[in-house]
Amino acid sequence: MSLEIAILFFIIVVVIILFALEVFPVDKIAFFILAALLVTNLVSPEEAISGFSSPATITVLALMIIAIGLEANGVIDWLASGLKNLRMLPVFIMVPAFMFIAGSISAFINTTAVVIVFIKIITELSARYDIPSSKLLLPISFAGIIGGSCTLMGTSTNLIVNAVAVERGVERFSFFEFTWYGIIFMIITIIIVSAMVKFLPRGKKNKISEDYNLDEYITKVIIQKNSSSIGKSISESFLYDKEDIEILRLKRNGIINDWPGKFTTLKEGDQLLLRCNLKSLLKLKDAEGFTVIKEEDSKKLADPIIDSEELEENVQVVEILMLPNSPLIGKNIKTVGWYDLHGAVPLAIRKRRNFRNPGRRIFNRGKDEIELRVGDRLLVEVTESALGELRKIENVTILEQYKNIEVSTVRKRYLSLVILLVVIGLSAFSIFPILKSAIIGCFLMIFTKCIDLGKIYAQVNWQIIFLLAGMIPLGVAMNNTGADQWISDQLLLVFQNQTNTVIIGILFLVTMILSGFISNNATAIIITPIAISIAASLQMDPKPFILSVLFASNFSFFTPVGYQTNTIIYGMGIYRFRHFFIIGGLVSLVLWVTASLLLSASF
Repeated sequence: MSLEIAILFFIIVVVIILFALEVFPVDKIAFFILAALLVTNLVSPEEAISGFSSPATITVLALMIIAIGLEANGVIDWLASGLKNLRMLPVFIMVPAFMFIAGSISAFINTTAVVIVFIKIITELSARYDIPSSKLLLPISFAGIIGGSCTLMGTSTNLIVNAVAVERGVERFSFFEFTWYGIIFMIITIIIVSAMVKFLPRGKKNKISEDYNLDEYITKVIIQKNSSSIGKSISESFLYDKEDIEILRLKRNGIINDWPGKFTTLKEGDQLLLRCNLKSLLKLKDAEGFTVIKEEDSKKLADPIIDSEELEENVQVVEILMLPNSPLIGKNIKTVGWYDLHGAVPLAIRKRRNFRNPGRRIFNRGKDEIELRVGDRLLVEVTESALGELRKIENVTILEQYKNIEVSTVRKRYLSLVILLVVIGLSAFSIFPILKSAIIGCFLMIFTKCIDLGKIYAQVNWQIIFLLAGMIPLGVAMNNTGADQWISDQLLLVFQNQTNTVIIGILFLVTMILSGFISNNATAIIITPIAISIAASLQMDPKPFILSVLFASNFSFFTPVGYQTNTIIYGMGIYRFRHFFIIGGLVSLVLWVTASLLLSASF
């Protein structure tokens, strides 16, 4: 092993750890990769930025734009609208029906967009008809992932694998070339999940006043000049020694104390970061001498446009879920406010679980902020008249039952659907490559005013774009250093005298395990060149090897962190890690065996 290969492997290991532990957002990790590769001279500056012009990156961007247009004009809602008619069916029939519809739509529309729409529909059905959302959300996430693997445009992973293969001299995949494999995998997944649905948690109506434990919410309170706690130590205040309130941090005059002792004296203007349940939070909100989060309220209430009496009328507490590309993502409890929330007042943040700490909500002790992330929930106080405005915030779902607001016309809906069919037709019949078809689709969406550029800039998931742009040079570095060939040579020693089924099975298993802990796109970029090198060394058809990577990268069912839809579902707080590990693990195991047999038989 050369020094260059060793350095590259070190970078890859660090990247995998960063992905798995969610230490930084994926776009920051992507820039770390670019910087590391440039500093170590593993790629040239031109190669480092090649990811931004890669056909895979541009294709993914174009398809994202089309998906945004479809969602904005109600196409996905319309395609899934029939689900409401299934509310009378028993759960054991409803689950496979939901999964089949979600998987079918995901084969042609961005999986994450489809699952987000299904979350909204299921939340509405759960609140209105007492349908158990806990029995449906995980299955539709799994179905969306499987459905996305059925066609070339179903998921960005497929496009990445295809682009890497073409760059390595392999014939590009056609639109439906591997669809029949995907259909078999979908049928198997639907059967297993439907049979295992009884092991999912019992369904409940999503009422925010129920089922909240000790550390469900993190909030900040400000001690006002009229507070009876001023001059008292923490141990003498009512905040101390309560099971449902925990003091996490005290900030005074810009100085942060992460471990305030019980003898610390409280003063006017002190900012306390607390972890508490909903009942205690509402008591704090109404307590004299305390202000919950509302650091800028004095300015807002001074605004002559705002009627302070109206703010007190018909006030209700509502919980909202942060979805990808929400304008609230990245804001914290200090900066998010009345204007960001269109008239609602933030009370607390409920952090989603993550892989590093699945059992406890976390915050960053190193910063005076609690940033909103995808999957987090924000508790807000809102008047009935302002609720409609709150609904208009892009990529935010209210976890209560309110009727959706129609924002698109029927003409635009059908026009958007026609544009999607044009893109599919041009690619499926090999009239144009998928990249050219997608760009034509973007032009038609913009030219026909089905979507405007402002909405595109606001809603494109730029994290994914930067992730691809950062990860693709990593594949270039593997080729430059010969790391892919070195790994291939080591694996060939293991593959000696082994059957095709065993070879494909090992490759599939390694890829699937890796994708359970880092992003599926990152896994595909790392493993695809290795798979092609193995096939070349064995003098075998590379396509079964490439398909092994394609499917295995998508099949990260056994953890909630490998695929974005699983992360969103997990972040809602309904499921535990064990639900993914047991049910998703069984699905992964069966699909691994099935895929190994099917793909090895294609040689």
